[in-house]
Amino acid sequence: MNDKILEINNLTIHYVTHSGTVEAVNDLSLEITKGETLGLVGETGAGKTTTALGIMRIVPDPPGKIVSGQVIFDGENLLDKSKKEMRKIRGNKISMIFQDPMTSLNPVITVGEQIAEVIRLHSKISKLEAKLKAQDMLELVGIPSERYSEYPHQFSGGMKQRVVIAISLACSPVLLIADEPTTALDVTIQAQVLDLMTNLKKEFGTSMLLITHDLGVVAEVCDKVAIIYAGEIVEYGTLEDVFENTKHPYTKGLFGSIPDMDETVDRLKPITGIMPDPSKLPPFCTFSLRCPNKTPECEASNPDLVNISESHKVRCVNWKTEE
Repeated sequence: MNDKILEINNLTIHYVTHSGTVEAVNDLSLEITKGETLGLVGETGAGKTTTALGIMRIVPDPPGKIVSGQVIFDGENLLDKSKKEMRKIRGNKISMIFQDPMTSLNPVITVGEQIAEVIRLHSKISKLEAKLKAQDMLELVGIPSERYSEYPHQFSGGMKQRVVIAISLACSPVLLIADEPTTALDVTIQAQVLDLMTNLKKEFGTSMLLITHDLGVVAEVCDKVAIIYAGEIVEYGTLEDVFENTKHPYTKGLFGSIPDMDETVDRLKPITGIMPDPSKLPPFCTFSLRCPNKTPECEASNPDLVNISESHKVRCVNWKTEE
C-alpha cells in the first residue's frame, strides 16, 4: 500500500527580477510518508522557505514562479489545482507554521477568534461550536481557555507560538509544515515548543516537514533528513544515514561547525567561503566553490542525486572517497 502523503518531483522555483533570475529551488525531489517527520536543513538562502511556499502554492507572484515539477499530495498534483481548490486545502489538509509568531497573528483580533475563524472556514459549524473547539485547542497547547478573549500583545513569544500551533492543528491537517518554528524563542521555550509539537503530531497522526538550520533539533524530532544547498538536495536519508554515515562534504562541514562535548579543540572548523549567488549559479557542482576535496571532475558537470543505499542519497561525484 502506498503510504506517501507528499511526493515532490523535480520542483523548480525561480524569482524573476530586473537584475536577473534568482534560481531559488532547482530540480528538488523529496517525499514524506504517513506519520513521518522530515527535516529540511540548510543555511539562510538555501531555498528552504521557498520550497514550503511552493508546496502551499503561495510563492509571491510576481516575482516568484513555479517553473516545473510536481507536488503530489494525497495522490493529486497540487500544481494543477485552482486557487479556489487550494484555499480548501490550506489550513485544512495542509497547515503551515511560519517563522515568526510575532507577525503571524493579527494584532487586532483576539487569539480565540483567530483559531475559531480557521475552524469555521473549513467546517460547517455554528459560532458557538467553533468557539468551544477553539477553547479546547488552547487547552491542548497548554493555554487556559479563559484567555480566549485576549489579544496577541498580551502573550509572550512562546505563548504566541503555541497559539500559532493551535491554529495550524485546529482542523487536524494531514501534513504540517513548520518553518523554523523555534527561531525567535529562547532555548528553554524552544524545547517546550518542540515537545509540544512532537506530542501533538503523535496524537493527531500528522506528518510534518520541519524546516530548520539546527541539526540538534533534527536529531530530536525527525525521522529523515534532507540537506539543501543552493536550492538543491545534496544529501537525503534516515537520521542514521545522514548522522552516522555522512557522505556529502557540505553535510560534513555542517557537523564540523558544531561543538563536540566529547572532544576538546581550540577552534571549530567552519565551512570556508559563502554560498554562491542564486542568480549566478555555476553549471557544475555548486558546492565545489567551497569544497576542500574538490577535483577536476567536480567542475565538469552538475552531479545527479544518486542512491548509495536503499534509503540514502547523495549529490557528489566523489562520495565513495569521502571518509
